[in-house]
Amino acid sequence: MSIRSDSPSAQELSSQEQLESYGYKQELKRSVSTLDLLIYGLIFMVPIAPWAIFGTVYNASSGMVPLVYLIGLVAMIFTALAYAQMAKSIPLAGSVFSYVGRGINPTFGFFAGWAILLDYLLVPTLLYVFAAESMIGIFPGSARWIWALIFVAINTVVNLLGITSLKLLNRIFLAIEVVFVVIFVIIAVIALNNGTIPGAEFTTASVWDSSKVTGPLIASALSIAVLSFLGFDGISTLAEESTGGRNSAGKAMIIALFIVAFFFVLQTWLAGALAGGRASFSDSEAGNAFFTLVQAASNSGWATAFFVVNVLAIGIANAMAAQAATSRLLYSMSRDRQLPKFLSTINSRQVPQAAILTVSVLSAILVLFFVGQINLIASLVNFGALFGFMLLHVSVIVHYLGRKKSKNYLLHLVVPVVGFLIIGYVLLNADAAAKIGGIVWLVIGLGVYLYFRWSGRKTPTLGEATADVVPATAERGGL
Repeated sequence: MSIRSDSPSAQELSSQEQLESYGYKQELKRSVSTLDLLIYGLIFMVPIAPWAIFGTVYNASSGMVPLVYLIGLVAMIFTALAYAQMAKSIPLAGSVFSYVGRGINPTFGFFAGWAILLDYLLVPTLLYVFAAESMIGIFPGSARWIWALIFVAINTVVNLLGITSLKLLNRIFLAIEVVFVVIFVIIAVIALNNGTIPGAEFTTASVWDSSKVTGPLIASALSIAVLSFLGFDGISTLAEESTGGRNSAGKAMIIALFIVAFFFVLQTWLAGALAGGRASFSDSEAGNAFFTLVQAASNSGWATAFFVVNVLAIGIANAMAAQAATSRLLYSMSRDRQLPKFLSTINSRQVPQAAILTVSVLSAILVLFFVGQINLIASLVNFGALFGFMLLHVSVIVHYLGRKKSKNYLLHLVVPVVGFLIIGYVLLNADAAAKIGGIVWLVIGLGVYLYFRWSGRKTPTLGEATADVVPATAERGGL
């Protein structure tokens, strides 16, 4: 008989013992420290992410780009806290699929997993398309689809080599990104002190200008900022590979959010100062606005170096992390018999090989379909993540207040309610194409769900094991 994971004694177990108390065997390699989780989350969110979209966000926020990221931090911290609470209680791979499925019920869990699967499947595609578009700027005349497939191949090989290879590359890329952040800070400070760019000066107007701040502007900034912070939730997909305690994934998410927000605000504040108070960037300038400012503050050599680092960070580091997260979600849903069984196949390096290869093939196909449609992919990614986040907030309330009778009303009622309202507002105001595409995706999910129900497959509820998984804890003294 397995322990119910909401019982007091289960809370004293290690993460691996809690996994076994659900009836699952430890199949993935448990070698990811809390520091590794933190690095993984930072790589997923990309500390240099503002470089590529600085001009677009500058125009949308009337030059107050740092304010956009501060608003985003406040908005997403509620969702991060909700993730932390569920990760502490339910240390399973699968992100919201596992949390909502065990926190509310398996039906809600399936649709939460299916919704965020749209996010996780399209994020690598978005990154590959963006990186391929950027490579054309470096190698004019080359084919976009070839670059996209090269990035897919590189990331597939790294993920198939195992979690150790992923951790090593994450550390290398994070070090490179941090070094270039430092270089940019030095370039910007020197340029601002020396008056290199006419009109550029240190100012707080980019953080807050009361004459420009309006309700619609903040609402618009919120939508932009939420997309910028997507990725912290990917930390939860590595829960079954973590060597830390029950709170390691939750701690890593929250710390990663604050660290990446610091990088975002620092870089965009300095870039805003270098912009010299200009009203906006033209459509032709917006895409490369950040690199143009670097060139004006230093020279074209540095601008090119920054551009190359940005492409590699997105096309390899970020996409590699996204591929890893997606494969773990597919693995978890397959293990619970909500997707084809072969997706839960583990190779000798203890990674979900079939799921990784499936993500790679789908990414390659989607890249060919979505080349040149970055805005559409981004809007669909937003829908999938936001819908899953809303169900996550509901699961915190149901799991802790309903099932565990928690008296911590701040963390288990106030935080998820506020988080639900924020995410709901952003989803309500999402692009029409995103909402239509998202609804179509959910309808397809309904068909998949009904098929599996009619075929007799059922997701295990809290404390139950799947029929084909050995209840490992029973072998360890009848726990």
